[in-house]
Amino acid sequence: MAEAFVKSKLRDDKVTLFVKDGCPYCRNAMEMLKQYNFRPECLQVCDITGMQSVQEYFRQTTGQNTVSPRSRGSDPLSQLPRNLASCCRA
Repeated sequence: MAEAFVKSKLRDDKVTLFVKDGCPYCRNAMEMLKQYNFRPECLQVCDITGMQSVQEYFRQTTGQNTVSPRSRGSDPLSQLPRNLASCCRA
């Protein structure tokens, strides 16, 4: 069920950020994303606070206790800047 939830949120034509309340990594990722002028339909923030099954899914798939940032399907957030042209306003 958690895998289906995560996969249902991922799209090749938008940036998806999974966040938890109080997570400093999530805050940093959101701050970084603010520097881009996204079209409203291209940025999706999914709050997974309290969704233990989703957090466990990320632990199993990434081997990390923090939510692994993902964008545009499965590209790491570190590759985000070169993938943004289609999601940003001119």
